[in-house]
Amino acid sequence: MNAFPFRELSPWLSEPEDRQPLLLGHTRADVAIVGGGYTGLSTALALRESGLSVALVEQDFCGSGASGRNAGHLTPTIGKDLPTLLRHFGEQRTGDLVGFAEEAVKHTEKKIVRLSLDCDYRPGGNVIAGLHARHRPPLERAARVAEMVGAPFHFLDEADVRSRDLPQFVKFGAIEASGGHLHPGKYVQGLRRAVLQAGVELFEDTSVASIERKGSRVHLRTASGSLDCEKLVLATNAYTPSTLGRMAHRVFPLRVSLFRTRPLSAAEWDRVGWARREGIYTAHESLENFRPLPDGRILGGSKVVQYAFGSKLAPGSQPSAFQTLADLFRKRFPELRDVAIEDFWGGWIAMTLDFLPFFGADKSDRIVHAMGYNGHGIAQATFAGSMAADLVMGRRNRWVELLRRHSLPLPPEPFRWLGVKALLGYLGRIDAKVDRDLSRP
Repeated sequence: MNAFPFRELSPWLSEPEDRQPLLLGHTRADVAIVGGGYTGLSTALALRESGLSVALVEQDFCGSGASGRNAGHLTPTIGKDLPTLLRHFGEQRTGDLVGFAEEAVKHTEKKIVRLSLDCDYRPGGNVIAGLHARHRPPLERAARVAEMVGAPFHFLDEADVRSRDLPQFVKFGAIEASGGHLHPGKYVQGLRRAVLQAGVELFEDTSVASIERKGSRVHLRTASGSLDCEKLVLATNAYTPSTLGRMAHRVFPLRVSLFRTRPLSAAEWDRVGWARREGIYTAHESLENFRPLPDGRILGGSKVVQYAFGSKLAPGSQPSAFQTLADLFRKRFPELRDVAIEDFWGGWIAMTLDFLPFFGADKSDRIVHAMGYNGHGIAQATFAGSMAADLVMGRRNRWVELLRRHSLPLPPEPFRWLGVKALLGYLGRIDAKVDRDLSRP
């Protein structure tokens, strides 16, 4: 057996039985959407509710990108951290940004209920785990900022951690009280079914070859057809620079890897504890994430990320990253040394320089974009649907206005590659010192 059994897609998804045909010939719609993940599907639903005709094109099948590959944490995380937000934006705007992130979680929870999406959603928040004394000051600062701006984020001391029966590697931490975790594949497949039921023209296996503005309309050309629309929404997130050749100055893709174990026995779970089954991610600069799955497995990953020159999509099979993740799992859960890791997979997230999502339109207001969720896309990309729909309809949206900002563009290559590598290296050195200390007897 391969030491690192790798899935090209993810265990969350299989090809839909009703895979929709590719675009053949010419068609028209009020609005076209490129990208069939959380953003594109949610935007399509919002626009159909406003009575517009919508055509959505997806290069594979809906959900096959990051929406069907992620770890499943529904969180109100925003920015790099709360103290950084406060330093850069001040108390009022930090509070507003926290409000955006909280509203995104609430919006997603309401959508799960309204559309009756069976996606194994487990509310109860997510724990940020402190493993080392170096993690304590930033978590305590974050809790103080949270109290200042009214965020439901609370510090957990050692007694709190013991009372929650968290895994042994968690020494102290913080709790993001809203959100929880879910099955990302079931969630995106539920959105896809809702889009089809709403009457959206869905074209799968359809890659966009070119996008042109022609007078008052936008023209999309594919290998086998074309599509004219009044407005276009780009909902391709990390794929945007490589597949469309756009937004490379605003977002860059990072490859993130995940794994899951075999199902644990009841005795093995007794050794771990974790009674409330919260999602956990660590307070490292490049975090590690863990959560229990309904079938008794543990999911984990992140930590090691890859950037490819030219904002291309870094390859998925990363044996060195898989080895690092396997070693980390053994260190975090030494009581499970006999529990095998069953498979690895991963996907690409879209990062921005300031760790905030990016919404807007081109100068003609004909091409709308919504992307850059920095690894927090379940909530933010779902909420982006209503925001992108308002941009299309010319309606004011307070959250779009909040996130409008002047930011430095990413430099061209090779400076972008050098800058991203330098940043990742700097953060990695901070974490490596912490992990070396943790490895000492």
